[in-house]
Amino acid sequence: MAKDILMPLLSPSMTEGTLVRWIKKEGDAVKSGEVLAEVETDKATMDLEAFDSGILRKILISEGTRVPVQSRIGIIGTKDEVIDESAPAPTKPAAAPAKEEAPAKKEDAKAPSSVASSNVPVQTGRIKASPLAKKVAQEKGVNIATLTGSGPGGRIVKQDVLNAPANGHASGGGSSIYPRGPIAKEGSQKLTTMRSVIAKRLLESKTQIPHFYLEIEVDAKPLLDLRAQLNDSLGKLNPPVKLSLNDFVLKAAAEAVRCVPAVNASFEGDSVRQFGDVQLSFAVAIPDGLITPIIREAQNKSLIQISGEAKSLAGKAKEGKLKPEEFQGGTFTVSNLGMLGIDRFSAIINPPQAAILAIGNIVKKPVVGPNDEIIVGHRQSITLSCDHRVVDGAVGASYLKELRELIEKPALLLL
Repeated sequence: MAKDILMPLLSPSMTEGTLVRWIKKEGDAVKSGEVLAEVETDKATMDLEAFDSGILRKILISEGTRVPVQSRIGIIGTKDEVIDESAPAPTKPAAAPAKEEAPAKKEDAKAPSSVASSNVPVQTGRIKASPLAKKVAQEKGVNIATLTGSGPGGRIVKQDVLNAPANGHASGGGSSIYPRGPIAKEGSQKLTTMRSVIAKRLLESKTQIPHFYLEIEVDAKPLLDLRAQLNDSLGKLNPPVKLSLNDFVLKAAAEAVRCVPAVNASFEGDSVRQFGDVQLSFAVAIPDGLITPIIREAQNKSLIQISGEAKSLAGKAKEGKLKPEEFQGGTFTVSNLGMLGIDRFSAIINPPQAAILAIGNIVKKPVVGPNDEIIVGHRQSITLSCDHRVVDGAVGASYLKELRELIEKPALLLL
């Protein structure tokens, strides 16, 4: 008996999905559990597995098309049975693939000077590249969007980057950190499913949640010293372990929540839900936007455990391989742009959470020492965005007080 293949509901906020690519073709034999296609949700690109065995008799939805969840996208059946081939009405097509380009309004017009000075190329579609390839490309100054991948399915790997000239395909000098490339052309590009949902949720957050912001500046020198000491010893292990500054911040954020649990809550209309465990979300930038993987029960995990999980989850996020349970259900979020050189910023709350922590860069600056002398300090800005329906100013201040104590006395994170 023929079975319908449906667009799955892969996250609570998902209302439609994009059929990115069919792995199986019409007429292919299919076994239950085999991957049929790749589907883009509002969070990530995920594999669609078959629930039934048989033959893929009909593909009803073409690649690059968005359809509502639970819509028919294909049919599995036996070789000779009669099937109903009527397809659902698709929604608007998804963003054009990388090989297509938004039409320019004026082909020969010069871009505005602010664009021309940076020569930032417009990238379309999803770039398939390994995390190592992206890291090497950034270090070497290679525009990864201009490369052709030699890995499986056209994936860009480390060797592709090493074989490319520095600064991408452009020649000549220049101090810009961005690779030289063609001037951006005017035009518009349809939003991907992820960017559409990000736009909707951020607008809802800023218009429906009464944000307020609390900022502190902490002495980061003790944390820098402890990290250097630990990495010196941990680097001799087999395999070696290297702790990042963000690992310490994540551990400190979770420990501070343990001390002030009132920030680990959400507004539910006529009540406030208090969470027992710290399901710690942390922001990871990916080509289509942003995703927040979760370190489960972070308050019970050691610094090294948090470090290992954070690296693993971030790698899966950048490859688009996170499972729904790995990014759904967070209760408190940390967003760190300090690693990108941002001194301070205020983050937008990730609903239904009630708070998000924004971490800035560690900056050397003159500060007043314990004996009123001017010394070189290592200062870091931290901003807590709070939902005032759940978190009062005094509660937010108490949380930041505990966080400051942990960062300025980081040995406490090892207990």
